[in-house]
Amino acid sequence: MSKTLKTFLHYLWQSILFWTITMLLWGVFRFFGLEDSPGILINAESQHNLDMTEILSLFALAGFLFGILYATIEFVFEKYGSKRRAIGLTVVMKTIIYLFIIILLSTSMIELGGELFGVEKSNELGWWRSDKSFWVTVLYFMLSSLIFSFIKIANEKFGPGIFLKMLWGTYKNPKEEKRIFMFLDLKSSTSIAETLGHLKYSQLIQDCFYDLNEVVPQYAAEIYQYVGDEAVLSWSYSKGLANNNCVALFFAFQTLLNTRSAYYTKKYGLLPEFKAGLHGGDLMVAEVGVVKKELAFHGDVINTSARIQAACNTHDVAVLMSEKLKEDLKVGHRYSTQFIGNLPLKGKKEASNVYTIFEA
Repeated sequence: MSKTLKTFLHYLWQSILFWTITMLLWGVFRFFGLEDSPGILINAESQHNLDMTEILSLFALAGFLFGILYATIEFVFEKYGSKRRAIGLTVVMKTIIYLFIIILLSTSMIELGGELFGVEKSNELGWWRSDKSFWVTVLYFMLSSLIFSFIKIANEKFGPGIFLKMLWGTYKNPKEEKRIFMFLDLKSSTSIAETLGHLKYSQLIQDCFYDLNEVVPQYAAEIYQYVGDEAVLSWSYSKGLANNNCVALFFAFQTLLNTRSAYYTKKYGLLPEFKAGLHGGDLMVAEVGVVKKELAFHGDVINTSARIQAACNTHDVAVLMSEKLKEDLKVGHRYSTQFIGNLPLKGKKEASNVYTIFEA
């Protein structure tokens, strides 16, 4: 199964779960006030046949179907839509699509509800324009969509599952975790900046990090922060080791840049290259700040990762990693490693054994 498909399926089940629960709640709201809703007549013969379970099943089905459509639309816009399109235009386009889907679902539910429960409600062409119940439903959908988007943004900002932990106050007190860090930096950044000028250079960094974000979800990585032309990525130790994610991401990013060489060469007159330093181990995680609150990582793992990356230029290699991480990885036949040496790293008292890794 491809990484892209796995990413979509992960987002799909979240969307289905959220919208099924959302529609079940909406079904409860509408069910208890059904007899008194404007424009709805329930004949006496079928009123006693109204069953809470059947109605909620109908709403759950609508939520299930909308969850599939919502996930598909969001994924298509995120994967294939232009990242340079104004956010406002993207919101307008998606709003029109969702409005059309809600009209279709509402019309179908009215038709099905009439057959199953004897609910008489007009569903003629254009019925929704003046229907108050419909616009209340649209408002509910929009508010629910905002909540879902907020949760998604928060998960992307802090990493999967971290947002909920922050809500419960898990990191109010520093907590020890075992993680892998990658410091990813643009090679020859100073000379490139001088050649391109600050505007073109800034656009280059934008393009590179747009491409980086294409591969990050596929390898279970979390972007800790961007610092100028450097990105700091992180994994929980188990996820970083699984399928060699922490290494595979670097080569996937490198491959993506190479496939877009014509674009970069035409626009900037060069193909950007990156260097990376990798290390893993125990460190502390804590919430810091009040305004612009974020998670901060403290410990030797981060410092060592940065120092290892800085040594890439000295030894003219694209990626370096610590001996500890190299021993924990199962590189198999896909990758080969080479011992670089016992290197003194700036700011550290003891030298460290480091290795480079490359695709076999």
